[in-house]
Amino acid sequence: MTTRETPAPGGRRGVPVAPDPLPIAVVDNHTHLDIARDGEAAPDVAHAIAAATAVGVDRLVQIGCDLPGARFTVEMVERHPAMLGGVALHPNEVPRLAETGGLQDAYDEIERLAAHPRVRVIGETGLDYYRTGPDGVGAQQESFRWHIDLAKRTGKALQIHDRDAHDDVLGILAQEGAPEKTVLHCFSGDLAMARECAERGFYLSFAGTVTFKNARGLRDALSVTPLERVLVETDAPYLTPAPWRGATNAPYLVPLTVRAMAGVLGVAVPTLCQAVSDTSEAVYGPW
Repeated sequence: MTTRETPAPGGRRGVPVAPDPLPIAVVDNHTHLDIARDGEAAPDVAHAIAAATAVGVDRLVQIGCDLPGARFTVEMVERHPAMLGGVALHPNEVPRLAETGGLQDAYDEIERLAAHPRVRVIGETGLDYYRTGPDGVGAQQESFRWHIDLAKRTGKALQIHDRDAHDDVLGILAQEGAPEKTVLHCFSGDLAMARECAERGFYLSFAGTVTFKNARGLRDALSVTPLERVLVETDAPYLTPAPWRGATNAPYLVPLTVRAMAGVLGVAVPTLCQAVSDTSEAVYGPW
């Protein structure tokens, strides 16, 4: 999850037009349907799923990264067969909880919620040195280690948030031993990091950022990622792909990112769609 991006041209957001449907249905690997952006109303979940399904995004992974979001996620995965869930404490939440003495209780609740059979992800967890200063680094790193352990104990996939912390994220994963299914959500590293992650057996999930004009380094990273390690996501309501950058993102816009990714990878769109679908189910299991 991130909250920093450039507004749409002319400062207007508008409502993005639905793209052409994909030829083979894919998974939005990471979305936040509990989050209302900039004072807007939170999305209607049933409508968001229907709109996504209409363009070939028929499965979603809803991520709850604070306690209210985690509770919402469990409620929604029970209602909607198209949705699986992930629960965790976002790295920016952890220092605040530690300061108020609520961190252990929060861990206990996340562990209870993670036991739900339709919660298949521990995440997003990780490190964020952009929004949290040096005083919060220790708490973030300890929390990251706790979530890694939870993912291994439960046998669930780990989804990692990594902002301005590439070396420490990879270092802690090496120290603790990464879970069998480790996903770097909204991958933001360079070509060398992408190669290292692939060598370690990690999955890289690309968001709308890969479509941004100034994201050549990210496209280079995608270009060297093995097809069987590639996932796609929205991180909605943020990181809306071009040409709608700055508008509110939603799962129905995944086809824009998929088509851009296919061009970078040099594969046909149906080939990428099938690979993303197959890999998603290999990581998270059947819906």
